Amino acid sequence: MNVKWIKFLVFLICLLPLLRLVLLGLFDGLGPNPVSHLIHSTGVWSLVLLLVTLSITPLRRLFEVSQILRLRRMFGQYAFFYGLLHFLIYAWFDQYFEWQGIWRDIMSRPFILVGFISLFFLVPMSVTSTNRWVRRLGVRWWRRIHWLIYPSAFLAVLHFWLEVKRDIREPLIYAILLGILFLYRIGYAFLCGRTKPLLNSNQDCAGVQR
Repeated sequence: MNVKWIKFLVFLICLLPLLRLVLLGLFDGLGPNPVSHLIHSTGVWSLVLLLVTLSITPLRRLFEVSQILRLRRMFGQYAFFYGLLHFLIYAWFDQYFEWQGIWRDIMSRPFILVGFISLFFLVPMSVTSTNRWVRRLGVRWWRRIHWLIYPSAFLAVLHFWLEVKRDIREPLIYAILLGILFLYRIGYAFLCGRTKPLLNSNQDCAGVQR
């Protein structure tokens, strides 16, 4: 299948969670607390897509499918999109865009503060995701900015963990998956005999550009 068609298909697939929420809203399927359902669902999908984005490089190396790299930017942008929706639904339906109240909530509730910082880290990554920004910033600085996906993913998992409080089974699954991805990167850097691959996701052990 043509790469453009694959990207278009993935684009549509990533929209399905939003379409599902819209349909549930139209047919009263969001449950007794629709705002909570919307906030939870968009947050989970943002986290899922963050993990998918982080898994692209390991999958490319393990299965030698270089075309998959063309999907990484889209997954990353969708992770930011759902994360932004997650925050906006909270700000709109829970706080009615009362920004002083939102700020007090962020400062007084640790799990909201952690989630806000996670989303904040995604902003420069989303803005600088294009090839034009790579040329403008230079490859080194562009890669350093996009390394923010790691603390963002970690904080997103922590945000979820702190929010659920007692039943940690679901965030534990995401924490394990994120831990595996971290260990892969650390192990890959160790086996290569250098730390550069940990921060330089566009080179393999031989230093060959992907």
